[in-house]
Amino acid sequence: MNFLKEQIKTIKKNDPAIHSILEIFLYPSFKAQLYYKISHFFYQKKHFLIARLLSEKAKRKTGIEIHPGATIGNGLFIDHGMGVVIGETAVIGNNVVMFHGVTLGGIGYQKGKRHPTIEDNVLIGTGAKILGDIRIGKNSKIGANAIILKDVPENVTIVGIPGKIIKRNNKRINS
Repeated sequence: MNFLKEQIKTIKKNDPAIHSILEIFLYPSFKAQLYYKISHFFYQKKHFLIARLLSEKAKRKTGIEIHPGATIGNGLFIDHGMGVVIGETAVIGNNVVMFHGVTLGGIGYQKGKRHPTIEDNVLIGTGAKILGDIRIGKNSKIGANAIILKDVPENVTIVGIPGKIIKRNNKRINS
């Protein structure tokens, strides 16, 4: 029940297009995260096949691919969501907002931690690719279509390919 209350609060806060609480049940983000919660439970119990079956069903229904091994905090909001990919060892903090086409992916076939860690209150723009075992610092903003391959400090805005910091602590950096 906490998940439902959290999602109602999160979606109402982040989406001005919502007109009623019932609409929340139609949101791909809500459906994908509900499937994730269930598949993650089975993944933690080492019922990997059931976990993957559920996550694959969610992907087909929503266009959002969340590996059941990922770790997701409270208040994740995925706007639109089509094409979002969250890898197995990704860690997402609290109150993260991401838009469609975002990838939290790996960069090879290595074992162990191979996907990004996203700290609290991060905004990730449409189409951004954050790859490898890197950390995105809290309160940071990742611009649309940015490609991030290195750690990002807290409280910055980063854009481009490869990603470059353009703001630090809300102050524009001269380039």
